[in-house]
Amino acid sequence: MDPVHNINALKSEIRAAIINNKVNACPMIVRLAWHAAGTYDVKDGSGGSNGAGMRFAPEATDDANAGLNIVRDMLLPVKQRHPELSYGDLWTLAGVCAVEFLGGPKNIHSGFGRKDMGNGSGCPANGRLPDANQGAEHLRDVFYRMGFNDQEIVALSGAHTLGSCHISRSGFDGPWSRNPLKFDNAYFKHLLYETWTPRKWDGPLQYQDETGELMMLPTDMALKTDPKFRPWVEKYAKDEAAFFADFEAAFSKLLLNGVTDENINGGLSDRDKKSAAFRDACMHGYEEKLRKLAPECDVHGADRSSGRTALHKAAFWGHSHILKFLLNDCKLNPNVQDTEGDTALHDASQFGHAKCISLLLEVASCDIKNKAGKRPLDVALEYNQPEAAEQIIKAMSRSKL
Repeated sequence: MDPVHNINALKSEIRAAIINNKVNACPMIVRLAWHAAGTYDVKDGSGGSNGAGMRFAPEATDDANAGLNIVRDMLLPVKQRHPELSYGDLWTLAGVCAVEFLGGPKNIHSGFGRKDMGNGSGCPANGRLPDANQGAEHLRDVFYRMGFNDQEIVALSGAHTLGSCHISRSGFDGPWSRNPLKFDNAYFKHLLYETWTPRKWDGPLQYQDETGELMMLPTDMALKTDPKFRPWVEKYAKDEAAFFADFEAAFSKLLLNGVTDENINGGLSDRDKKSAAFRDACMHGYEEKLRKLAPECDVHGADRSSGRTALHKAAFWGHSHILKFLLNDCKLNPNVQDTEGDTALHDASQFGHAKCISLLLEVASCDIKNKAGKRPLDVALEYNQPEAAEQIIKAMSRSKL
């Protein structure tokens, strides 16, 4: 779990943005993450996902990135809700999510802490991304430049199991697999076991299977015909688990290329990390752990993405023994609001945590409204918590005496 961001919440927001009743954009999201990172040069450290240069020319105008503005815009609502999240972090995390959402590896690491460049002056020149018209040596030129070996080249190429080529974007046409919304090893099976012949059409050279339903690009065929690439194609066609493991490692490496340890830690000090661990312990009710951490951290700190403090987390989960410590020993502000405007009393009222409500009512305000315009009493009523509502009403009555 990242100490700054609520990963599960971000993943839920990303899912809603890219999979909905209008579209499943996961394949293009993988392409976005891939292309954002695929400009890296290991020799001088230029390019890569750190900087999110695709927002600017010349990277945005690279022919290889045609159409990606659509999915970048699809992710904008997530960015707007989380201004602290860089575009580079968002795009790479979205790529990880897209693979996971479609059944692929679930433990790909993309990290946080990338810094977005302010203009296009740091963008690499166009032409660093793979050209599908080329062959094996071109693939090696591109991927070796990023620090990959032959095995990793083949593993990363397995992402072609997703999505389709579109004439309006790349000039090519058609899917690599019969289920382009499922991440599996079908790409390697089709590549290895189907019979491929050049397609007779007015477009660039591409290959089709005997049914004419599937296609392969010249770079795909190079994996089958090159003697050093082919053994890996054979392995992944036979062993999906091996493909998943190798793709997970290679894709993570791709996304992290050019991102330093300092970036990934988001510039967090040891105290910041302990503060995050303190809030996590409060959420889980681990009193012994949080008492040990308290002298070494900022007990008043909040999660950067949600504004939620240790008090919010203890109240949400009903840990009254933790609330006592936070209020009495740590002197936390009972009226601090998170990014939704909720106080700890709002959280406790939602779930009817009577002991937590009782503790909070001794020191907290009942009149604070969240962004939805609701006070803790309104929340208790909304969530059908009559006993909590009665507690709050009594406290409000006493305060008027």
